[in-house]
Amino acid sequence: MTLWKFIKHYALEIYTVIVMTLLTVPAFMGELSAIQKFMVIYSVLFILHEWEEGKYPGGFVNMIASLVQIEVSDEIKRASRIPAGILLLLITVVPFVFDSTILFAVAVATFGIIEGVVHIVGIRLFQRKTPYTPGMVTAVLEAIESVVLIVYLVCNHLGAWYDYVFGPLLMIVCFGMLQKTMTLLVGIRYSDMPKYVKAQWKRGNRA
Repeated sequence: MTLWKFIKHYALEIYTVIVMTLLTVPAFMGELSAIQKFMVIYSVLFILHEWEEGKYPGGFVNMIASLVQIEVSDEIKRASRIPAGILLLLITVVPFVFDSTILFAVAVATFGIIEGVVHIVGIRLFQRKTPYTPGMVTAVLEAIESVVLIVYLVCNHLGAWYDYVFGPLLMIVCFGMLQKTMTLLVGIRYSDMPKYVKAQWKRGNRA
């Protein structure tokens, strides 16, 4: 097995090991700032989310594949965790290091809220028989932490107006790039996704 094949096959496991290794760093840093503590919690939730979404019980990629009516190989499913892992590493490490730059913290909070909304809306979109989509439990926890983080920032008068404007915009761009990369991995154009979502939503309304 080549190095690249190894990375693709064990992308989720590699991401988990990297993050768990990084989580040992705060233990040697003494007192952490509030923002850094939030990022540590996010790191744990992101690991749990990736495993819930992709492994136990898993099935999120299969759900998306059913939306566009294509077959996705196990190799592609595993490789799809690479861009996700890179983004999750960036959005936790960068705010942890630059914890005084509130824009980054707001960006992460935006991501957590998006995750929660996407998984909840997915129940209706994919006509789930049970009120659950793969990864929803941890996604909701991410959303809850994100709301708590925003409340903390606002109540403590941290950040300026532009942090609350450009933070979400930054994350929307990053999230869009992630989704575009993952759709390209499965062989469809990102620009076609709204068409698939609209068609699926109509089917759900007729059901």
